[in-house]
Amino acid sequence: DVNYGWIIRYMHANGASMFFICLFMHIGRGLYYGSYTFLETWNIGVILLLATMATAFMGYVLPWGQMSFWGATVITNLLSAIPYIGTNLVEWIWGGFSVDKATLTRFFAFHFILPFIITALAMVHLLFLHETGSNNPTGIPSDTDKIPFHPYYTIKDILGAMLLILVLMLLVLFTPDLLGDPDNYIPANPLNTPPHIKPEWYFLFAYAILRSIPNKL
Repeated sequence: DVNYGWIIRYMHANGASMFFICLFMHIGRGLYYGSYTFLETWNIGVILLLATMATAFMGYVLPWGQMSFWGATVITNLLSAIPYIGTNLVEWIWGGFSVDKATLTRFFAFHFILPFIITALAMVHLLFLHETGSNNPTGIPSDTDKIPFHPYYTIKDILGAMLLILVLMLLVLFTPDLLGDPDNYIPANPLNTPPHIKPEWYFLFAYAILRSIPNKL
């Protein structure tokens, strides 16, 4: 609730979507070109993906709409499937017997702190990549083809960044709610479950895998 708060909010929400598009493209090219052979780099990358997903999940809970509340309830409740300690674990994470103010406060704290951890891990990711060097579409060493970073790569990267910002601003200024769920404009209500509980588009692959596991616990 500040001047231009609407654009800050929509850039934050849609910026997360753009970030995930970049992540998925980055992972895709990594799989295609066999980058998983760089074990340390790849494993740090896996941790980075999981940390980013955790950050996005906890951030989605913060607006405290219906999808926020019920998404948090459904996903955290999965831990109750762990034998013996499951129920205690869930109540420990919630800070009570349901998703409530205590849950919101801790999710806010983690949503704030995790991006700094992600930034540090990204540096370690680069450190390990620097040890081996990257690969290329031909799969042969790049040493003979090396050219100055500036101006060649700077121009290439600025073009990519400008296109990314263009798509982001088109989303933010013309269809800011395109990727969101209208149910999240309904304030969180523990007495009323939404007709369908679904995550943001970038978690649909994980949610589909999750829902494909039949359980009657």
